[in-house]
Amino acid sequence: MIPGELVVNVFLFIISIVFLYKGSDILVEGTSKTALRLGVSSLIISLTIVAYGTSAPEFAASSLASYQSHSSLSLGNIIGSCLANLLLVLGISSFIRPISVNLGIIRRELPILISATVLLLLFSLTRNLGKSAGVIFLIAFILYIVFFIQAARKERIEVSFIEKNDGKLSRYILFIITGLVLVIVGAHFLVDSAVYFATLFGVPEFLIAISMVAIGTSLPELAVSATASIKGEADISLGNLLGSNVFNILLILGVCSLINPIFIDLKSLLSEIFLLAITV
Repeated sequence: MIPGELVVNVFLFIISIVFLYKGSDILVEGTSKTALRLGVSSLIISLTIVAYGTSAPEFAASSLASYQSHSSLSLGNIIGSCLANLLLVLGISSFIRPISVNLGIIRRELPILISATVLLLLFSLTRNLGKSAGVIFLIAFILYIVFFIQAARKERIEVSFIEKNDGKLSRYILFIITGLVLVIVGAHFLVDSAVYFATLFGVPEFLIAISMVAIGTSLPELAVSATASIKGEADISLGNLLGSNVFNILLILGVCSLINPIFIDLKSLLSEIFLLAITV
């Protein structure tokens, strides 16, 4: 007979993924429309809010896990999500429709992603990601955003998928609140169920995080990239994945390191980081 507690946690895990997926979607829509109404340019919105909104589940789940002192769960989710983006999501997107590589995106994004991965590898060798590492990651992320916006303006990138809307500002603020609530509640359920499964099966939290949790939190990236591939928008598909991984490593890992130091078990982690470096 299946224990009732197991059924409850399986249900919570499924609900958490739904909440995170839908919450991030609503949050991006509300935030982007609010920023647009307040006079923020559509270019900046597209390169920040929309481009990285798909990483809201990873951000919420990893930050909460770090706050609750489950640092291995936090780190596993970040690395697992990066691997899922490059192997699973990119693979499915390419299967749907072959991706024509845009050299402009590769030249702009790939060196930054490689640098972020190398930075993670170097700090991992110290076995501890503390506040100093967190500050360095966050500074690197800010520099990346500034560079990206300047490059986009220089290349005069046009943004067509953010449209003016005459809806009331209060409606968009309600979207933001609703999205935040769904993401936070979903992250709470996800962390609790992941810890339960790790305890139940007697496996490290890191393994649960790098597999089922990471795949679950990568669903928004899969949805965006798959849809972009179907529509023939290869640039959006590839740019979303590369940008999301930079976001995961520099911003999310930086914030998590500031919340709580992340102690690294090199035996269980180094192979995954090397795998991430190879896939990049």
